[in-house]
Amino acid sequence: MSLPDTLYGQTALVTGASRGIGLAIAQRLGRMGARVAICARDAQRLEQAASAMRSEQIAVLPVPANVSRSEDVARLVSQVERTLGPIDILVNNAGIGFFGPGHEATEQKWDSVLDTNLKSVFLICRAVVPGMMKHGGGHIINISSLAGKNAFAGGAVYCASKWGLQGFSFCLAEDLRASNIRVSVVCPGSVLTEFSPHAGKDDSKMLQPEDVAHAVAALVTQAPQSFISEVLIRPTQKP
Repeated sequence: MSLPDTLYGQTALVTGASRGIGLAIAQRLGRMGARVAICARDAQRLEQAASAMRSEQIAVLPVPANVSRSEDVARLVSQVERTLGPIDILVNNAGIGFFGPGHEATEQKWDSVLDTNLKSVFLICRAVVPGMMKHGGGHIINISSLAGKNAFAGGAVYCASKWGLQGFSFCLAEDLRASNIRVSVVCPGSVLTEFSPHAGKDDSKMLQPEDVAHAVAALVTQAPQSFISEVLIRPTQKP
């Protein structure tokens, strides 16, 4: 079944979009009519993702970038706005994980996870929000995790980044409501991607990247008077 072009004329930016959840979100928004900018660190994988999207007649702009670096973010946002127009939809999806006892994590690992999962969101929001305010509103959707709400052994560093993301997102939502910018958080459980190990789990019962993309599509097509601040996604059956 084809999707209606409910986002026709809008521009979306999706980070961490060369594969997995980010690519599924970018494809879904493109199929709904949006012009889509995608970014990731790996230029080759990013171009492969863009090629797949072009095969569906999606207007896509791939921009290699490390979103934990302010200079990369400034260049990314400037290129997107210059090429595709003002950003209406921002999906902060870039993320990495470290799973192991918190007291055994190195400082480098801590910095890498927090910079990618949390600092990058701050940097991109800071760069994108002025443009959204100028043209009257927008959507910011931050892909978090159920790990941002639940503690588990081996999750100290990753959970810290996601709990921080929750707090940042909810406060930013309050800061921006009067500017017609809705900030939402999507918290999936384990998703079948290359991101994290899922040894012993039944792949057929796990969440799929498309499940997260479906939630994002719902958020960006809300009626003007509604505001969904948080979406939790769990598999129907435990894997």
